Amino acid sequence: MVLRSIWIILKELGVDVIWLSPVYQSPNDDNGYDISDYQAIMTEFGTMEDFDRMLEEMHKRGLKLVMDLVVNHTSDEHNWFVESRKSKDNPYRDYYIWKDPKDGKEPNNWGACFGGSAWEYDKETEMYYLHCFSKKQPDLNWENEKVRKEVFDMMTWWCEKGVDGFRMDVISMISKDPAYPDGIVHNGLYGDNSPYVCNGPHVHEYLQEMNQKVLSKFDLITVGEAAGVTVEEAKKYANLDGTELNMVFQFEHVDAPTAEHGKWTDKRYEMKRLRSILNKWQTELEGKAWNSLYWDNHDQPRAVSRFGNDGPMYRELSAKMLATCLHMMKGTPYIYQGEEIGMTNAYFNKLEDYRDIESLNTYKEFTENGIMNPEEMMSALKAISRDNARTPMQWNSKPNAGFTTGEPWIQVNPNYLQINAEAAVADKNSVFYYYQKLIALRKNYDIIIDGIFEGLLEDSEEIYAYTRTLGNQKLVVACNFSDREVFCDLFDHAEDGKELISNYEYHKNGVLKPYEARVLLFEK
Repeated sequence: MVLRSIWIILKELGVDVIWLSPVYQSPNDDNGYDISDYQAIMTEFGTMEDFDRMLEEMHKRGLKLVMDLVVNHTSDEHNWFVESRKSKDNPYRDYYIWKDPKDGKEPNNWGACFGGSAWEYDKETEMYYLHCFSKKQPDLNWENEKVRKEVFDMMTWWCEKGVDGFRMDVISMISKDPAYPDGIVHNGLYGDNSPYVCNGPHVHEYLQEMNQKVLSKFDLITVGEAAGVTVEEAKKYANLDGTELNMVFQFEHVDAPTAEHGKWTDKRYEMKRLRSILNKWQTELEGKAWNSLYWDNHDQPRAVSRFGNDGPMYRELSAKMLATCLHMMKGTPYIYQGEEIGMTNAYFNKLEDYRDIESLNTYKEFTENGIMNPEEMMSALKAISRDNARTPMQWNSKPNAGFTTGEPWIQVNPNYLQINAEAAVADKNSVFYYYQKLIALRKNYDIIIDGIFEGLLEDSEEIYAYTRTLGNQKLVVACNFSDREVFCDLFDHAEDGKELISNYEYHKNGVLKPYEARVLLFEK
């Protein structure tokens, strides 16, 4: 069933490109985002021969493969860093960012994204190295021309092997402020380093060099994960001249709740704020850069739990609504594994059930220092932890959801008995087939790809609505993000248009039903 389900999910769903999370050799401190050898496959996953076969079989089926490129940092077990920490005059010393102590302490007050200081003291050479994430993920020094050449040569090796592109992990962080100033402390223990490590002074220079030496020489798909990116910066990263990347992932819409302790909250989103962010990216990149579209990924909780309603009554309706909202926008949509069958958050009740380094470190740091109590922290983990997206894919109702006959690295979500690929494929009204229809619509209607975006109902607390216009055609999209009937007159003349898709079979005049989504095409 698993192999058959993979075939169904990838072929029948209609996707064109697979983005593969890191499969390189890694000690797995951060789920493969700590790479010890960029040109070897993690032994848990197989061999390079297995990879080559997979790539060949994908290409036979008309599928493209995008690799996850992690070059802001390496593992501390990478040979470059093993050499770098041996001595101050080692040829690899300058491959990483080393600083002398300041007043006997860290060079500045920066905190790491996974908790603790962003600096780790090395007794051998009596200096600190920078790690914006785990202490086992030292940051590379992109100011070193040799580092850039090593990275570009490695990328070229993969391109010549036949991969079709790169998703570039935290690529906006490869250039740091050379002054390394202290950051502002926001309700925590450490200074905020984001103004000094995101969108730094040479980031566009480095990406243009990467484009000239690697990207422009191959037919590739490129998307940059751009922490801290603004619309103005995105216009540079993803400019239509093609001198850097094809598109970027921005985070504003998934960072939207204003919480006292950053992301660590169980608060729901306010529609006005979410709308403002989504509309801004749609309108301000028009004609200047290309959008990426996503709700879910490996770093975010499940969309249906976060933006919709994952209870039995509304899970499928709200999953379809969210899919409609996203797929009718301008940009390239990304579907995260399990999103297409409506997988939900895990809602683990015990800290021991979590595996994510960020979640575990933050729980320890926040509870031990009185920033949040254990109950508040567990509630935040249930809502926002990255592990919500990292439970095994739910293939069927067999033990471990058909994912493995062994013991999975993390618990399977208990709702796999009801929510799984086998059940979804057997139900013609499932979330799976709704995604299939959305993808087919994008391939058949130019207006969904090229139409100009305009936001509607900007004061609504429940409805997100917009139009797309191309020539004499207008697409009207409306999505109710609430569990209530809400007044909506956008479809009062629905008989004049063609309904392309909806998650309800029957409609009620003048309202949108709970979590209802409608898309109508009108000809002028």
